[in-house]
Amino acid sequence: MSNEVQAVRRTRREYSAELKAQVVQACRQPGASVASVAMAHGINANIVHRWLREPSRALALAQTAAFVPISLTPPVTEPSERSDLAAASCIRVEIRRGASVVTVNWPLDGAQACAQWLRDWLK
Repeated sequence: MSNEVQAVRRTRREYSAELKAQVVQACRQPGASVASVAMAHGINANIVHRWLREPSRALALAQTAAFVPISLTPPVTEPSERSDLAAASCIRVEIRRGASVVTVNWPLDGAQACAQWLRDWLK
């Protein structure tokens, strides 16, 4: 007979954003114990503590304030900078995610449409 030991490969459990939000919200209730909330959901308390310290992007976005429009006045340019005036007459939105960068240039006279597009895009 062979005494071979077969390796058991463990897989990480994945939790849905809804469950994470529910557990974090339960932990933030007055008098709540992180350990008891974790145990009630069958989750290790260390994982719940990590969720409380580092909320996922989805949870952070859900807690952010609504879009707040701001008014910007155009900068006063010197005569030597007038060649750059054409470049300054557009709205530039640069979005970085990891190594990827997306740049959107929008005509300045379409600021309202740009604001609406950005609001819709961030939903």
